Parts: sequence; structure tokens; C-alpha cells
Amino acid sequence: MTSATPSTAAGSNPLQPGNDPAVTAAAEHSIPLVVDLDDTLVRTDTLYEMALALLKQKPLKLLSIAAWFMKGRAYLKQRLAETVNLECETLPLNEEVVAMIKDASGRGRKVVIATATDQRIAEQTAARLEEPVAVYASDGTNNLKGKAKAERLTQLFPQGFDYAGDSRADLPVWQAARNAIVVNASKSTLRRAKATANVTDVLPRPKPIARALVKSMRPHQWMKNVLIFVPAVLSGRIFDPAAWPALVLAFLALGLVASATYIVNDAWDIRDDRLHWSKRKRPLASGDLPLGVGIAMVPVGLVAGFALAFAAGLTTAMAVGIYLVLTLTYSFYLKRIIIHDALALASLFTLRLAVGTVAVHAQPSPWLFVFSMFFFLSLALAKRHTEIARVLARGGKVINGRGYRPEDLPLVLSAGISSGIAAVVIMVLYISSDAFRLSFKGDGEWLWGFPPLIFIIVGRIWSVCQRDELDDDPVVFAVKDHQCQAALAAAGICFLFAWFGFPFL
Repeated sequence: MTSATPSTAAGSNPLQPGNDPAVTAAAEHSIPLVVDLDDTLVRTDTLYEMALALLKQKPLKLLSIAAWFMKGRAYLKQRLAETVNLECETLPLNEEVVAMIKDASGRGRKVVIATATDQRIAEQTAARLEEPVAVYASDGTNNLKGKAKAERLTQLFPQGFDYAGDSRADLPVWQAARNAIVVNASKSTLRRAKATANVTDVLPRPKPIARALVKSMRPHQWMKNVLIFVPAVLSGRIFDPAAWPALVLAFLALGLVASATYIVNDAWDIRDDRLHWSKRKRPLASGDLPLGVGIAMVPVGLVAGFALAFAAGLTTAMAVGIYLVLTLTYSFYLKRIIIHDALALASLFTLRLAVGTVAVHAQPSPWLFVFSMFFFLSLALAKRHTEIARVLARGGKVINGRGYRPEDLPLVLSAGISSGIAAVVIMVLYISSDAFRLSFKGDGEWLWGFPPLIFIIVGRIWSVCQRDELDDDPVVFAVKDHQCQAALAAAGICFLFAWFGFPFL
């Protein structure tokens, strides 16, 4: 990173002392470094953060936002800051800007935070810095932004100042500053800043917003939607070309709706994710994806997803709608209730099978749905076991955003393993009671390969879980793990041999 306060050319500044290094240093130290807060010192917008906190903490107060806004932005920010507990200590800091502040303070320069956010929020954030920092912010009457900020800083520092900001609203401030430092700005804002101000340093956004948005949509989770094709395989309609358009549309529809709900979930849990050892790297929690952009994309994903679902059929759209209701209920409520959260996750997997069933008008299979519930319940509990165990390993006592306590670990372990064994038993009952006698037309003896292979997968996941080697998502682990891959491949071979009637002996 280049210096935030490079020397200007001779004659370009009234403070230019000539060639005397001592005089040059003294003049340089008299120029304060002024830093914006939103999307500069912190990698988020505190106004959006406060609005989201209000929705979570005091939702009825949302009715007051319009009345607050009518009295001005400064009043709105003040009332929000007074009403909610933002927990500024969890906001992601821009480490490059923090380093710049430390460097300036270490060289004896005055450091100032000048921001349009409310004074209370600005002071709480400034308290996180180890360096002495002066704070100038909106006070409920005056919104310290744009020209108002430029005028205030010019009055406070007639000898000049260097300013670090991020948006078009900062253009008047950059123009009034001795040196302009552009942080996380768009290309158009950077061009205008370079054309109208003395830009001496540019701190780019670590990751492009488009890439952060795609990551927040979790496209790797779309592989779970492969379950949509299972009913078509079991019913034999997978070979029917007429069934494929509905299957593909249902796959894409559920993927888009699920991606939209992932963003909702990440926004709702943003505070807890920032305290989590791995979830803090998620785009919204880390600040790679602006909160406003993420929230704006939610209705886009939902509209596109349901358009595709209705194209696949009314019953498919209804099934996707049930999935949406359940996943939002999980995000807002069920995930904080022990056992219920795991049951909800297992139900979401089973709903994928239901979407595939209605998409191809297959005969519903109770055996398949019951097996799915117990199998994915086991995986969901493995995920919770990992979270609880890692909190314990770090000496923690609270599992943020969850209803579990450390003492629940044995309960989760026993319930998870029992669910996995139940899935094996259900598969045995299906083969012995249904596959041979009623439904399966091929050589059903090959299906006896399924129970031990399912046991291998369940045992493998729980063994690595006990060793604290399991990723946060057991499904992703199972797909990537070589032993699970081999078991899944063997299960596929057994199914094909059974389906096409390959002689068992």
C-alpha cells in the first residue's frame, strides 16, 4: 500500500517548506488524516445494519421509520442508533484502513473520523481502534455528508487535511482535501475523483461484488437439488424425453429460490456469523457483499425462481412455495430450537424429493420420504455436533444463533447415530416388504447392497465428526470424501444391476 500522505510537488501547497526535511516533517504532521466510516473504516453501511437490527430486535418500530425519515436523514440515524443495539464491536473493519490509521498516528499525525452516520455509532466504532481518534458525525440535526462534510472539515482544518472515502458523496470532500484516498469505490467514482481531486492512494475492494454475490448464492449447494431427479429415476420416467423440461425447470427454480433464501439467512444471522470461526468469511458477514446489494437481489431470485416453477407446473410451484415457507421459518425461528432445527433441515431435503415427484407426476413413495427424513436428520445432527464440539474446543459456553448448549453434545451424538441406523433399518424394511413383493420389477436381490453401503456412509460421517474433521456441511463432505464416493458408486451399480435384472448369482 502506498503512503496515504505523499509529499506534493514544490509550489503546489502553501505549506510546502522547501528542502528542509525537519520543516517538511513538521508540516506533514500538522495535516490530519480524516477517514470516513461506512464502507471505508468498516466494510459495511451502518444505516442498513441499523435497519436490519431494528427488524430483528423491535419489528413494530419499523412503522416509525417513515416518520423519522420525514424529519431528515440525520434524525432517522439518531433515532435508529438510540433504538437498536448495533454491537459495533462485531462490524468488519477494513484492515488496510486500520493500518493506514496506525501508521499516521505512529508518525504523530492527528486522526479524525468524519462520517454521516450518527455520533453514537461513530464513537462506538472509534473505540475499537487502539489509536486516539477524534470523531465528527451526524448529530440528529445536521447530516455530515457531501458538501456539508467538506465545509465542516475546511473550517476545522484550514491548514488542510487528507481524506479517505468511498462514494460519490465524498467527491466534494476529496476536492477540498489536500490529498484524496479512494477506498472501495466504483470505477466511475474513481474516475471522477481522479479528474477533480488529487488522488494519491487507491485501496481496491478485495473481491468484485459480482463474485461475492455468486458466492453468497452458494451455487455449490445446488448439487443437493439432484434429489429432484430421484423420483424420475425410481418411476422409470427418467428415460422419458417429455419429463425432462419439467425436471430441469424445477431444478433451476428450486436453486434460485434456495439461493435467495441463503442471502436472507445470511443477512438475518449476520451478527452471529461474524462471531463464527468459518461463517465470518461469508460475503455479507465479511463485507465483501454490501448488505443493500444482497437484500436487493432477494426479490430478483424469488421472482425468477417462481417464474420457472410455474412454467414447470402449478403443483411444482406449490411445492417450491412450501419449501420457501419452511426454509424462511427455519431461518427466522426453528434454527434456534434444538432438534426442531435438524428436523427442519431433513424436511427441506425431503421436499426436494417431493418437488421431483410432482414435476414428473410420479407415484409418491412413502418409503423414500421416510428414509430421506431419517438419513438427512442424521446428517443435520452431525452438522450441529460439529458446531457444538468446536465451540467447546475453543472454550466457549454459547453456541451463537442456536438453542444448543455444550451439555447437549451427548444428546446430539446419540440422536444423530440413531437416526442413521433408523435409515438403514427403513431400507431393510422397504426391500423385504415392498421391493420384492410389490413395486420392484427387476432383480431385487441386488438392492441388499444398499443397507451396508448406507451404514458405511453414516459411519464414515460420524467417525470424522467425532474426530473433529468434518466440514460444516456433511453433504458437501460426503460428496468430496473418497470413501463416501466409493459407497455411492457401489450403490449406483447395485441399483443398475437390480433395475435391468442382472442375475445376482
